[in-house]
Amino acid sequence: MLRDRTLRLQFGHRLEAVCVLGTRLSVDVFGAAPPEAVNFSVKHSQDVSVEVISHDQSDLAPANGAKQWLLDPTTFLQIQMTQPSVETNDSKVTVGYYGENDKNPINQAGIFLTGIGISLDVDADHDGVVEKNNPKKATWTWGPDGQGAILLVNCDKENPFSSTEDCQDEKIFSKEDLEDMSRMILRTQGPGRLPAGYEMVLHIPISDSDKVGVFYLQNPFFGQRYIHILGRRKLSHVVKYTGGSAELEFFVEGLRFPDESFDGLVSVHVSLLEPMAEGIPQAPIFTDTVVFRVAPWIMTPNILPPVSVFVCSFWILRGFLEISGLIRLFLCTASCYPRSLPRSQIPDPRSCPLRGDVCPETSPLAFPHQGPDFGYVTLEPLFEIVTSLDSFGNLEVSPPVSVHGKEYPLAGNSLRKPGSEVGRWALKRAERWRVCHGHPQKEKKHNSSCLSSLSLFSSLSPSPSLPPPPPLPPPPGYSGTDTKRVTINKVLSNDIMVQENQYVQRCIDWNRDILKKELGLKEKDIVDLPALFKIDKGGKAMAYFPNMVNMIVLSRDLGIPKPFGPIIEGECCLEQYVSSLLEPLGLACTFIDDISSYHKHLGEVHCGTNVQRKPFAFKWWNMVP
Repeated sequence: MLRDRTLRLQFGHRLEAVCVLGTRLSVDVFGAAPPEAVNFSVKHSQDVSVEVISHDQSDLAPANGAKQWLLDPTTFLQIQMTQPSVETNDSKVTVGYYGENDKNPINQAGIFLTGIGISLDVDADHDGVVEKNNPKKATWTWGPDGQGAILLVNCDKENPFSSTEDCQDEKIFSKEDLEDMSRMILRTQGPGRLPAGYEMVLHIPISDSDKVGVFYLQNPFFGQRYIHILGRRKLSHVVKYTGGSAELEFFVEGLRFPDESFDGLVSVHVSLLEPMAEGIPQAPIFTDTVVFRVAPWIMTPNILPPVSVFVCSFWILRGFLEISGLIRLFLCTASCYPRSLPRSQIPDPRSCPLRGDVCPETSPLAFPHQGPDFGYVTLEPLFEIVTSLDSFGNLEVSPPVSVHGKEYPLAGNSLRKPGSEVGRWALKRAERWRVCHGHPQKEKKHNSSCLSSLSLFSSLSPSPSLPPPPPLPPPPGYSGTDTKRVTINKVLSNDIMVQENQYVQRCIDWNRDILKKELGLKEKDIVDLPALFKIDKGGKAMAYFPNMVNMIVLSRDLGIPKPFGPIIEGECCLEQYVSSLLEPLGLACTFIDDISSYHKHLGEVHCGTNVQRKPFAFKWWNMVP
């Protein structure tokens, strides 16, 4: 992009100018003409192209100056350099002024030119190659035929001992960190040095300073070094011009995921600055721009095959072994990793980062594990109190769906579950949904792309055909009054608990309608699992026994919280009932004891694990919003 720039010829003064390849320089020939001049001619070097523009008519000027044109106030020259200069001021354009019928010029004025090639380049067509001067590099378009560079938020930790995520520091310690960034190349051509007073500057707008960071690769005498030059407090950086044909390599990282206040587009510019009069700042005469779209945070639904299962380190040994056994039964490529995190470092659920199963292709995230290619995302409201709806474990996503004529190839909606005491899972089968539900909270936040309070549950009611229920055995790990024997009859005779669960059911019915509307579900697509809740002093519904909805899904193998329900004929009736609902769908149920490790801490299996899954075959940038 050439800044508006017109040069005026001056007699007796050496006029010098830089012309960037691919741009035009306008020259006013009328304002400098002698009073008696009627015509003019143009002579120029072979590596310069000159057009004479008059009354919107264009005429190419020969290099030898053999042709003359009538002087007119509307007449000007458009000059282009066709190749870079070898030395500064090695090209020239000379204008000769003639009187009527004169063969020799009355006077002459000239411009000495330096041609420089400047191109800031990115991979604008998603082929892994940073091509030179792609015409679409400064725009971004969606769809299969779209163009535009992509940027990842560098939210993992290549060095697990680092105190911050990689995107929060200004250092690069390994080649793996660079692989989370996008390459950007500044290509230059020209003489060994710029004319005196000229500078090249990389810069970003202040609005992007918290969204993008740029590193520069230096090659000192001892090895390579990466310097943080743009982002946060750094808005501009003077680039060292090396002369000749050169490529300067930069690495760009995303610092923030797109959200309702950030559309995901960021830009980086390079400008050539020209000196002005003494005491006046330099002025830009050329700017080249590239645009990136920061990859969105994409949650993967349970239908995608698992690669790795991550288990919080405070999971008791028994629970971890059962998860490992589930994976061995699964006989897939998934692996199981316990991750170390001291209890003292586990955030309070009310302020934990959002979490969900992860798509390693676009946005690595998890809690509490952070490491190579696996990080986490924190999103907190600026002017609101953080609620349990914002705690970890409270996001789910529907698999690809078509609702009300609109296709969602990556997911229908990101579903915000209630607090960590409940959960939900979704499975696509035979072009329908099978959704198991837990309990919602009272809060409702609803817009076109995000639903909250969507988990549902059905109240536990014993079948009249069953024999009289035996006492409910005390779940292991409970203490105090929690260890008292509780029978089903005692639960049903507790008027307060019955009223609480009736209230909860109304919340469920309300959210069930929202779920069916937003995802196009039918009643037959919903599977109700038994659950029982007790409302605490703060008004939150707490799972009375481990909530089976809050499970881990590994393909068709389910790791379900063991409910410790009534034992009838040597078998837990709750486990038997849930298995009878899910196994006909081709699902295998494994019940996991998570009482001491998670249920006591207001969570279940799903809250204490995270699954890295294979990414979608469909590429998100091929969507048409």
